[in-house]
Amino acid sequence: MKIYLNGKLVKKQDAKISVFDHGLLYGDGVFEGIRSYGCLVFKLKEHIDRLYCSAQAICLKMPITKEAMTKAIITTLKANKLSDAYIRVVVTRGEGDLGLDPRKCKSPSIFIIADKIVLYPKEFYQKGLSIVTVPTVRNIPEALNPQIKSLNYLNNILAKIEAINFNVEEALMLNKDGLVAECTGDNVFMLKNHTLITPPTAMGVLAGITRQSVLDLSPKLGLKTEEQLITRYDLFNADEVFLTGTAAEIIPVVSIDRRIIGRGKPGKFTLNLIKEFRKVTKIQGARYAL
Repeated sequence: MKIYLNGKLVKKQDAKISVFDHGLLYGDGVFEGIRSYGCLVFKLKEHIDRLYCSAQAICLKMPITKEAMTKAIITTLKANKLSDAYIRVVVTRGEGDLGLDPRKCKSPSIFIIADKIVLYPKEFYQKGLSIVTVPTVRNIPEALNPQIKSLNYLNNILAKIEAINFNVEEALMLNKDGLVAECTGDNVFMLKNHTLITPPTAMGVLAGITRQSVLDLSPKLGLKTEEQLITRYDLFNADEVFLTGTAAEIIPVVSIDRRIIGRGKPGKFTLNLIKEFRKVTKIQGARYAL
């Protein structure tokens, strides 16, 4: 495996950063998870734009242009001979000292990993996922805005641990007001009476790129879409529920807190959305050749 590290391709075992890097010491940095399908990087421009917006929000000056970043991602995919891959792009504040002061970090670090990923076992896409609501509350936007894809993911990890302790794969996280926010790495959707509903980003959820793809695709399937506040009660009584994310793509949910959703199996509209989404991944993005 070859890793892109600060302008060079290096072997996996040689991809090293300083223990004084503030990305490691303090989670001070940003990232993007991106997918490629059949030598097409899905929504690459949108992912790179979001990466640079995250950096702008934390006053992290990106050391290369968007065009150079695009080239680096394609170069990494080609070097690893990958047509279908998960790409992790990480930009840290760089090496500093043991203090918090970001001014001590003179040069940001960039690394890009291209590999395979299986977020959930295949059977969950066929039979549906069971999730539970966990006690860990989603970070409030005023403390750490979820639109910033930062390296500080401890909030999500704590919720994931609680899901594991309940012997399920995913956790439903509420906001400080007890309303549905998102899962540990995915956006939440529910279908009720031919209307597809998801929480608005203003209440503290990530503006997911797969989330937006679903909102764009839904009218083609005859569905109305709304962004509105959702409670657990609403989810319990939904016709269908599913999650979206770059790594997860679209995955059905058939049980929440041991309440069966709909008929207890992946719903018709969810399955149709999955089919339409797979079509879109073959035509929208940046094409490359191995």
